[in-house]
Amino acid sequence: MNADKLQIALLGNPNVGKSSVFNQLTGLRQKVGNFPGVTVDKKMGSTNLSKGQTATVIDFPGTYSLYPTSSDEKVVLNTFANPNSKDFPDAIIYIADVTNLERHLLLLSQVQELNIPVVLGLNMSDIAEKKGQLTDIDKLSKKLEIPVISINGRTGEGIDLLKKAIIDVLQQPTATAEAYAFQKNEAEKQVINAILKSEPVENPYQASLWAHHVDDLSFLKPETKKNIHKIRDEHEYNDMRFQIDETLQRYNFISPLVQNVVKENHQLNSSSMTDKIDRIITHKVFGPFIFFALLLLVFQSIFSWASAPMDWIDAGIANLGEYLKNILPEGWATDLLLDGVLAGLGGVLVFVPQITILFFLISLMEESGYMSRAVYMFDRMMMKFGMSGRSIISLISGGACAIPAVMAARAISNWKERMITILVTPLISCSARIPVYAILVAFAVPDETVGGIFSLQGLAFMGLYLLGIVATLIAGIVFKWILKSDAPSFLAMELPSYKVPHWKNVALTVSEKVSTFVTEAGKVIIVISIILWAMATYGPGDSIDDATAKAEVELQDLNLDEVASADYVASKQLEASYVGILGKTIEPVFRPLGFDWKISIALVTSFAAREVFVGTMATIYSVGSAEDDITPLRQKLSSAINPVTGENEFTKATAYSLMIFYVFAMQCMATLAVVKRETKGWKWPLVQFTYMSALAYFGALIVYNIF
Repeated sequence: MNADKLQIALLGNPNVGKSSVFNQLTGLRQKVGNFPGVTVDKKMGSTNLSKGQTATVIDFPGTYSLYPTSSDEKVVLNTFANPNSKDFPDAIIYIADVTNLERHLLLLSQVQELNIPVVLGLNMSDIAEKKGQLTDIDKLSKKLEIPVISINGRTGEGIDLLKKAIIDVLQQPTATAEAYAFQKNEAEKQVINAILKSEPVENPYQASLWAHHVDDLSFLKPETKKNIHKIRDEHEYNDMRFQIDETLQRYNFISPLVQNVVKENHQLNSSSMTDKIDRIITHKVFGPFIFFALLLLVFQSIFSWASAPMDWIDAGIANLGEYLKNILPEGWATDLLLDGVLAGLGGVLVFVPQITILFFLISLMEESGYMSRAVYMFDRMMMKFGMSGRSIISLISGGACAIPAVMAARAISNWKERMITILVTPLISCSARIPVYAILVAFAVPDETVGGIFSLQGLAFMGLYLLGIVATLIAGIVFKWILKSDAPSFLAMELPSYKVPHWKNVALTVSEKVSTFVTEAGKVIIVISIILWAMATYGPGDSIDDATAKAEVELQDLNLDEVASADYVASKQLEASYVGILGKTIEPVFRPLGFDWKISIALVTSFAAREVFVGTMATIYSVGSAEDDITPLRQKLSSAINPVTGENEFTKATAYSLMIFYVFAMQCMATLAVVKRETKGWKWPLVQFTYMSALAYFGALIVYNIF
């Protein structure tokens, strides 16, 4: 053990509260990376075990056993079967839901045989007590031969004892797991012994994992795999038979153990609050109604609750712009800061309240245990659209960001269902589209209420999301017909007990998501804003000066006031710039949709990130305006008048067309790249980009011509 590089693995089944424990251990000292060679998220954080002793905590994906059925579970297998992995832990904190103890001890029994120091944390003890379930922790610890600590991941109760237990097991020599003396047939024994003799494995169970999972272990060298296959063939090794025998023997030990240490008051447990709530929440009629009512609440809240803070940010950006303009000297650097960076960033920062509310409400649903019910409730329905209940996790996550949503599909073991989920998930409107929708809805939809309760803009906002959902389901039916697979489909999961969300965990989740959104979007927007400002300020040769002189001559024949004249000159200068030339070049492609060259430029740049559309429009309209004040983009779009025709440059028909375009268009280049990595090639990303682009183009074309 290297004390300077101490690594603690946080391991357990899905839905046991690992994330809450991780937050309690690490607080804000977290970062997100990837496990080697895959796109599976690796959450890491620092924790203080004792005075002067820190450790890195790695939160591994939720796993049912070391016999993986998904990409997430393969990550766990490849780490724990490889002592040379940089993520191989010095010790394990194993989290189990005490209300489902028998099921959760299977994986624990497996990792114990790898002779890694383990501490068992029994989470949700408070819920178990309410259900009339009492666990004899001392007896359980004695039977398992490891420390067992009762914890509450939401409140932090028992976390200090968990840290102390980790220090204790690290200071003691690792004992061999004698509790699991499973019988193996002769062929299995011979295979394990042969691998122990010929390969650098550290214990019999590691050799067993190498034998069983030889083709799934990415770290094994080709010659090692060849040798293991040879050993398996020589002894007629049957991996399926071995897995079944091992699992049955483990449960033959676990089941009586749990019966011995867990006592239940059946009078209290017969009708728990969770069961009562589930009768309503998962009801075949009321369940979907409640789900869509929650969606309506989310979108109403995004507009209603965010209105005031958005106005404050708008005013703050405007005041900051005025202040900087008054104190900074005139010149290109000041213009770049005000018309480029500040205009671009300000156009996105104003939507942080809406993003925060979205992540807050989604986090509440996850913390409470509702999300798992949504998976269960929609499983049968999703099968009709070529997907499974687990697809709901990707589709709901897609409301935040398509990238983790696509990656979440790896939990779907059926290839066809996983592929369909990946191909249709980007049709779900992500949080990056909120700024785009918000600016367009605020422009085109009256700020009125329906029945004195529902905001018309909120209903329009929800309508855009529902349109994306409908398109997702229709696309699922199409791909269900196109893709062929004979693999069986099934959903096996457990529903966690309902919990009152813990505000610390909610706050940590929201702050992480929002800060990631702002920093990642901010990087892209600053770069693109600077490039756009330069392209909009300069042109080839003397084109800007020539355009200015020509505009001044043309003004002599036009009867325009001073402000309109200044705007006319500014617009001609913008058309003569590099960005104007590029926009005019691609404008014919988008003109049938009602998009002029300015919008065309914004469409192209927003493929870097959807929220860049707002920053691009803000930058272009700032540079292309002679106004001295820093005016919010919503007002600029409403007041943008063509100096020659006297008509609005940006109409409601244009706004409706843009909404439809962004509902159906491929989200961003990062999503496309993730799809490529998840599908291991460019075939499916190109199919996805093509069908979504066609949907977006022709959908926008139809809507523009209707209005």
